[in-house]
Amino acid sequence: MNVFDELEGKKSVFKDRRFLDHRFLPDKLPHREEQIRAIAKYWVEALKGVTPPDITIYGKTGTGKTAVAKFAMKQLNEASKNSNVNVRTEYIRCTDYTTEYQVLARLCQQFGKDVPYRGWTKAEVINTFRSLFKKNVFGQDLILIVVLDEIDILLKNDGDGLLYTLTRTDNVSILSISNYVDFKKFIKPRVRSSLRDREIVFPPYAAPQLVDILNERSKLSFNDGVLEDDVIPLCAALAAREEGDARYALDLLRTAGEIADEQGSDVVKGEFVREAKEYIEHNKVTDIIMTLPSQQQRVLEAILYLTKRGEEITSGRLYEVYKKISQGDFVSYRRIFDFVNELELLGLISTNTVSKGRGKGRTNIIKLQCDTSVLENALWM
Repeated sequence: MNVFDELEGKKSVFKDRRFLDHRFLPDKLPHREEQIRAIAKYWVEALKGVTPPDITIYGKTGTGKTAVAKFAMKQLNEASKNSNVNVRTEYIRCTDYTTEYQVLARLCQQFGKDVPYRGWTKAEVINTFRSLFKKNVFGQDLILIVVLDEIDILLKNDGDGLLYTLTRTDNVSILSISNYVDFKKFIKPRVRSSLRDREIVFPPYAAPQLVDILNERSKLSFNDGVLEDDVIPLCAALAAREEGDARYALDLLRTAGEIADEQGSDVVKGEFVREAKEYIEHNKVTDIIMTLPSQQQRVLEAILYLTKRGEEITSGRLYEVYKKISQGDFVSYRRIFDFVNELELLGLISTNTVSKGRGKGRTNIIKLQCDTSVLENALWM
């Protein structure tokens, strides 16, 4: 018997698990109606033949930013079919296209222009992109709305050249998505003044809101009656503690269902949610650590060493140990502060500034925020 035939015929609690993927775009987005309307109120200008203002949306991971942007894009595209306007929306994830050249080449390709991802000068790519905005055969001007998801990654990697080009191209509107409110520190004043964006903040989901989201998705994903009563409230409560992360809530629910299948259970139990939490957190931390640059891994190794020794970890002591571990290949003391800030943003460590007493100044105390065994395994895999 073919192994896939055997697995395909296996009994499951799932009806269709794809609806629990955070990338799935449902027909309605509970508790994000206000944010959808906020975007629509600016984008409606495109239906009148006017280029909308730029928009920036902020919010923690899992607060629905990408889903809302894609939902608004879909709605605008539907509305524009009934209008005598030439409106296009394009979504760019800046983890996939990390430079100005790559983004502009991608946009040109979406319009049927044969632009390679390397080999042309930047000026050639920019000129080809701007040629898109000539009037079409019906004499209509193209209005292009570009959604730049995780824009902070592109800005850190390549600077603000893309924003400079887009803000100085007629009939282009930008919607930027970022997890970080301070991402504009990567934008020079001359570009920031051209951006003149409207800002929309996405608050974290509360536990009752997450319950509503999970209820909607579970009806599509699970067979009737397989979820015990405490499963969805528990997933929502755990995700609410993680700064209202809907992605995490969906991941918990899906993984709990997968554990039920693995154990041959006809129902998804609350205990499976707790098992799912441990499994997800272990994998999440491991993936983050394994993909860190080597210098940041060395900083973590130094923090791990000092944690296991029970020492108070100050910036100065951390740098001493880091230098020993690095064996001559180390960065400056000032650069270590950048690494510490980045590791704190990832949730791997925490810092607390304390006073050392009169005349002794203040210092940062650093603490590890993940399990030492998980960190050890990830660093030395």
